[in-house]
Amino acid sequence: MKCEKAQQNIVLVTYGELPDEQMASLEEHLAGCEACSRELQAQLAMHEALASNPVVDPSPNLLASARMRLDEALDTIPPRGFIARLRSDLFGWLGHMQGAPALMTLLIGVGFLAGNFTNRYQVAHQPKLPSPVVLSNTTNGTIANVSGIVQTPNSQIVQVTYNRVVPETVQGSLDDPQIRQLLLIGTKAPATNGVRMDSVALLANECRAGHQCVGGPDGGGIRSALLVSLRYDKSPAVRMNALDGLQPYVVEDQRVRDAVLEALMHDSSPQVRTRAISLLQPVESDSSVRKVMRTVSTTDENPYIRTVSTHALAGTADIQ
Repeated sequence: MKCEKAQQNIVLVTYGELPDEQMASLEEHLAGCEACSRELQAQLAMHEALASNPVVDPSPNLLASARMRLDEALDTIPPRGFIARLRSDLFGWLGHMQGAPALMTLLIGVGFLAGNFTNRYQVAHQPKLPSPVVLSNTTNGTIANVSGIVQTPNSQIVQVTYNRVVPETVQGSLDDPQIRQLLLIGTKAPATNGVRMDSVALLANECRAGHQCVGGPDGGGIRSALLVSLRYDKSPAVRMNALDGLQPYVVEDQRVRDAVLEALMHDSSPQVRTRAISLLQPVESDSSVRKVMRTVSTTDENPYIRTVSTHALAGTADIQ
């Protein structure tokens, strides 16, 4: 800070009108400038001296006579024109502003806010042409979902953030973990494109080929996927493929055996039920399997299923 600016701030300090944010820079200047420091001390001493002297009120007679002389002097002044009055008022207003920096700052701030508000109002109410749509990423692909929407304040501009599904292709062996994982996902695909049927068929072939029907954190992801397809898939062809893939595990896996028994009793396709009977032949001696077959052979509505179940039971000894 220069001494000229410091002298102006010293005057404001003595009258208590210096903003707080400028006080630090003034104190820093006074610490290194002896002349300005003496000026501040002199100003403060003068104000203290003036404050120590009592203020003597004028007598009522003096006030009355002063007012009378002032009125007589004003009456003798000729009336001024409009331009003269305007010029006088303007200079008077500027003089008040120079003596009150805080008020001037306030008026400037009010003017700035008023201008800003007026500009915003005009921008918000003026007619706008539709803005072109700008895409930040034009990669081909299906839009999966919208993740965010932000509107520009006081305008019709909207920014939409979305996620796009981009088709990709991967090629590899059926033993590759990534290929197997994709096939597991394919077992849940829509039925319209045949992906689910192909995925279940390929996974079933892997199981029948003895390639350790694994694929998942527990080592049984493929087997679990085939069980889900057997129980819940709406396509008889898919359920048939799932049965074929589960054939090697009917003897060793109780979950697989229970799923095949459920298919025998409740599946809507006679072909699937017949295939389930043939898969259960290695475990026909199991009491639970024979119990289900006896129930089906006597109570099932389909005569063909009753006949096949009866023949399967006749091939082994009756175990109680």
